[in-house]
Amino acid sequence: MNFTQAIGSAYRKYVTFGGRASRSEYWWWFLYIILTSIVVGIVEGVLGLGTGTVETVDGGVSASFAGGPLSIIWALAHLLPGIAVGVRRLHDTDRSGWWYLIVFVPLIGAIVLLVFFCTRGTAGDNRFGPDPLGSPANVF
Repeated sequence: MNFTQAIGSAYRKYVTFGGRASRSEYWWWFLYIILTSIVVGIVEGVLGLGTGTVETVDGGVSASFAGGPLSIIWALAHLLPGIAVGVRRLHDTDRSGWWYLIVFVPLIGAIVLLVFFCTRGTAGDNRFGPDPLGSPANVF
């Protein structure tokens, strides 16, 4: 799956928590979210909508930025599809989507989810549906 196919798939399955998502679909979506977040932040900075500050403290520079209204709208619009593609990615590894809640365990939860998201999906059908990469013969 390439970049545009992954983004299209995530938007088509906006709140679809059933089925499976391949590693490429998840990671292309992740890259898309990072890149578009940067663009939204730049647009807010140019328009003066964000609340960023840069201070000099004891010879060092301290910067902070809190997103403005565009960042908030963008984040809320992409929250559900982000969770949905994560749940489908867990399904591809034959894990329940409830594993996504482990992210609430500080540090350890994020590491466990990262390992799960990087793990190769099960070849062939599993209890969550058919292999998103096709038949096992097409998987390298």
